[in-house]
Amino acid sequence: MLHIESSAPRFLRALALSVVSAVSAHAAVLPDADNVIRAKAGGSEIVITTTTRLAGAIHSLTWNGKEFIDSLDHGRQLQSASNLDVGTPIFAETYNPTEAGSQRDGAGPKSSSRLLHLIATNNLLQTTTQMAFWLAPGEKSGPNLAKNRAVLSNHLLTKRVRIGYRGLPHVIQYDVAFHLPVGEHHTHAVFEALTGYMPAEFSAFWKFNPQTGVLEPLTDGPGELNWPVVLATPDGSHAMGIFSPDQPAKDSAQLGYGRWRFRVEKVVKWNCVFRVTDSNGIASGEYAFRNFVLVGDLATVRDSLRALQKMFALPEKP
Repeated sequence: MLHIESSAPRFLRALALSVVSAVSAHAAVLPDADNVIRAKAGGSEIVITTTTRLAGAIHSLTWNGKEFIDSLDHGRQLQSASNLDVGTPIFAETYNPTEAGSQRDGAGPKSSSRLLHLIATNNLLQTTTQMAFWLAPGEKSGPNLAKNRAVLSNHLLTKRVRIGYRGLPHVIQYDVAFHLPVGEHHTHAVFEALTGYMPAEFSAFWKFNPQTGVLEPLTDGPGELNWPVVLATPDGSHAMGIFSPDQPAKDSAQLGYGRWRFRVEKVVKWNCVFRVTDSNGIASGEYAFRNFVLVGDLATVRDSLRALQKMFALPEKP
């Protein structure tokens, strides 16, 4: 994670600057959120679909005849979200800007989030979304009351997605920037840089050992660990993994990759999480994260993880 400054890498500055385009777009005509990008990966194509229903969040990702995203309600997508404390004890979902929309949107056709900017061409996608809070004022997550006073937040989320990365066709580059507004006071922020809710048939859980380059069996937890996570069908014909060169993050206790199995809801989930804490208050501005989503069969995902690990390996200390 990097807080954007003038010395930040070019792609992070570009993500931040795209907010200007988003504001201009919103002042004119809101963009069409129904788009498709695609690129060849092995003997098939990776096809990514965004929809108006989800304010430009990713509704579908397919490869080799298989759907990888559940997308039942407005929380089960390939998307990003944050959760903040508003200067009080932090609880899950109580101040939770969410890209695809709110809990109240349910399985319905509309999103409480607002898409401000979208560009989609060939294998590239860029969006900026004004995120809705997951809970409406007065709603609760467990025993805890929502802290927000409106449905639509002032938090913006910009994502840039590219299918294929440096000769790795099964790797999706997925850069995100959270734009924290002025006028809010937070001391603890949890950035779910990316999460993927997948159909329950992706029932085999794996962790990637960066020291050996081997996939090792993983329990369904739930919870976080410090190694990249892969979810696959039992026969290994289809798999999806997550990797970030920014992990492990400074404030994340050497954790950051999570996995869950929701048996009643018949859905599984992975995520990549970053935490920022500052007792004096977290500065407003842009918080950007690099993610890579890997899609293919299990062996291809493993090999792609090995390649990324090698690309981003830190030099040995003397």
